[in-house]
Amino acid sequence: MHERSLPRPDARGVPVRRRFPGLANQIRHARRFVERQLGVSPEVTTATLLTSEIATNAVTHSASGAPGGKFEVTVYVTDGWTRVEVRDLGSPELPQPQHRDPYDASEHGRGLDLVEALAAKWGTEPRPDGLGRMVWFELTWDGDDPAEP
Repeated sequence: MHERSLPRPDARGVPVRRRFPGLANQIRHARRFVERQLGVSPEVTTATLLTSEIATNAVTHSASGAPGGKFEVTVYVTDGWTRVEVRDLGSPELPQPQHRDPYDASEHGRGLDLVEALAAKWGTEPRPDGLGRMVWFELTWDGDDPAEP
């Protein structure tokens, strides 16, 4: 689902951001960063999986993976909802799901298919500063905010 979306106005406090070097070994750090922000949310596993997929795309398919490149992860959280954004340094290609056959045994090309299947909403848009793009997803769940103790 490609749509332009703004974070919910009731997201708790200021969004939390972190920049990472555009290296493959930084993907695990991006996952842990998101995991810490969500705490014991029932969607923490999904959030870290989807973060891994779009951060990997940033490093693999954008200028973020070039020498000196970076990517940034932003997390918004409120009761029953989170939004994760990954900003990269852009590429000429627009990120799109591949809609691969489930029996296709190739190892690559399924990241955005997973995002499309598991996220409540997701999208991609140019960064407001014109320096690349942002890919984001939102997850929702029932109940009180489990991220708070």
